[in-house]
Amino acid sequence: MRTVKLAGKDVPAIGQGTWYMGEDPRQRSREVAALQHGIDLGLTLIDSAEMYAEGGAEEVVGQAIAGRRDKVFVVSKVYPHNASRNGVPAACERSLKRLGTDFIDLYLLHWRGQYPLEETVEAFERLREAGKIGRWGVSNFDVDDLRELGNCDCAVNQVLYNPSQRGIEFDLLPWSQKRQMPTMAYCPLAQAGRLLKHPALIEIAERHGATPAQVSLAWVTRQTGIIAIPKAVEPEHVHLNAAAANLNLSSEDLRAIDRAFPAPTRKQHLAMV
Repeated sequence: MRTVKLAGKDVPAIGQGTWYMGEDPRQRSREVAALQHGIDLGLTLIDSAEMYAEGGAEEVVGQAIAGRRDKVFVVSKVYPHNASRNGVPAACERSLKRLGTDFIDLYLLHWRGQYPLEETVEAFERLREAGKIGRWGVSNFDVDDLRELGNCDCAVNQVLYNPSQRGIEFDLLPWSQKRQMPTMAYCPLAQAGRLLKHPALIEIAERHGATPAQVSLAWVTRQTGIIAIPKAVEPEHVHLNAAAANLNLSSEDLRAIDRAFPAPTRKQHLAMV
């Protein structure tokens, strides 16, 4: 599987998201099994957050990685209202307990909030010095936000990105690529399935004997330095997500997607969900 250099490690260009996991106890065993299946297929980056099911998703991840922690790159995120000098370490400890580990590979600020960035960064750096996290990064940051970080050691920016949401291509993505800062794409398949019913993606998928979801994942990860984190619970979907790493879109495919979902020609407000 193609890899991306992230926080000093080689991680798969397609990982696993956990948004909406942990909300229904009756689904716990299926969610754990799905993540474990993904790990077995090489989807060893798992993204979570204390916000997801108010810690429930981290508990699912903790069960999934038990006994195989050394095979997994764990990402989690802190709420903005916990991003203070004292709030960050306390939130991290809670996440570590739910995850069943003593170390988070990459810890992100979920979005900007009331606390100054320098205060949050200071707390992140103390966690790194204490060995609680490997690196830190941000989520839902635009160019101006990243500039405000200055020369801080930010490892990644996690943002919304898929064929129907291309706003970051105008300035944010080029800015990050110039500085060799990886981008992690959440909702790479969009939401509610509308994107995957688009005729352009269906036609491309048929040409490749693939699915529209695989086409979207291949498109998102077509450039270097981009990691997609789709969420899947059905074993078949997990398998298809992993297989999407081997799908190479042609120039004709890319032009068809450009026609269906034109690239931005001006600065856009950073999209978030």
